[in-house]
Amino acid sequence: MNPAAKREQQPGSEERATDSDGLRKMIDEQQLLERIPMSRSTLHRLQKKDRFPKGVYLSANRKFYFLDDIVRWQNTVNEFNPNRKRGQGRRRRVSPSAS
Repeated sequence: MNPAAKREQQPGSEERATDSDGLRKMIDEQQLLERIPMSRSTLHRLQKKDRFPKGVYLSANRKFYFLDDIVRWQNTVNEFNPNRKRGQGRRRRVSPSAS
């Protein structure tokens, strides 16, 4: 059985990162934002901090992302990290003093 046929039989074929020719699948920013629940500003902020894969410009105003990079990023986000910071920049909750 050839490798392309094996890939066709795997469940979740939509998330497969390459097609039968071995080319990496690309999605545009709108398709990315439909898959990942975040705003454009959050996406750009994460890219600026190198916490999200950067896209590739194919023309002046068309930016695309490699699907395998997005899947890899998503898998690292899903991993449990006890030192992950959450709510950074939030004010501490102040309890009423018992005076």
